[in-house]
Amino acid sequence: MITVVPTDQIFLCCGATDMRRGINSLARMVQQVLALNPHTGAIFCFRGRKGHIIKILAHDQGFCLFTKRLSDGCFAWPATKDQVAVSLSKAQLSLLLEGIDWRRPSKTYRPRLAG
Repeated sequence: MITVVPTDQIFLCCGATDMRRGINSLARMVQQVLALNPHTGAIFCFRGRKGHIIKILAHDQGFCLFTKRLSDGCFAWPATKDQVAVSLSKAQLSLLLEGIDWRRPSKTYRPRLAG
């Protein structure tokens, strides 16, 4: 996995975001809609309407934009239509990127023996 900017500030932008947006329009959205500064080094996560694509915006001597698309299922996201920011921990972001519901993670059963 690519190491993103080392920070403790991770935000989810609730609601659906147009996945055609690029670095500049997402950074503008962080400033105008969320009223946060995108140049602080924080990580901002955005999800599309269908829920299987996520974009991550980070700033480290310049903006970086990462995109991940799940082959199956969709990313767990807070159910709100308002564009507000929700804070996450690094562990929760890791779960989110794996496609696991970070709000209530659970262990999956894996049999030790076949048959």
